[in-house]
Amino acid sequence: MKTLLTTAAALLALSTAAFADGDAADGEKDFKKCKSCHAITDPDGEDIVKGGKTGPNLWGVIGRQAGTEPEFEGKYGDSLVAAGEAGLVWTEELLTEYSHDPKAFLADYLDDDKAKSKMTFKLKDSEDVAAYLATFGDGGEEGDS
Repeated sequence: MKTLLTTAAALLALSTAAFADGDAADGEKDFKKCKSCHAITDPDGEDIVKGGKTGPNLWGVIGRQAGTEPEFEGKYGDSLVAAGEAGLVWTEELLTEYSHDPKAFLADYLDDDKAKSKMTFKLKDSEDVAAYLATFGDGGEEGDS
């Protein structure tokens, strides 16, 4: 029984680490699902990935306070802005959780069952997209904003 518990604990630890470690190359492919609403545009205005304007520009999203992209101001949902004001700063892990189920994430983060998200799409392989987005912005491979 002790061996079974030890094995289960080890598998849980490994699966948690795998959940947080996405593959940026796979994320680039998966981002095609996101670009109908989101673009990746660098600070100089160059489109890295041309996309929709329904959602905010995702350049530099990792490390950014939630709900604060200046060009998207006034368009964010109230719950996302409240989460940002409560201290939510996007990391790869948090963005992975959010994009997997935005409404559930905000309800949990804010401890508010009535929390809502304007992002209704649930991304299956969100850890890969988060790893891809981490390459754009401060400390990213693709840019230095």
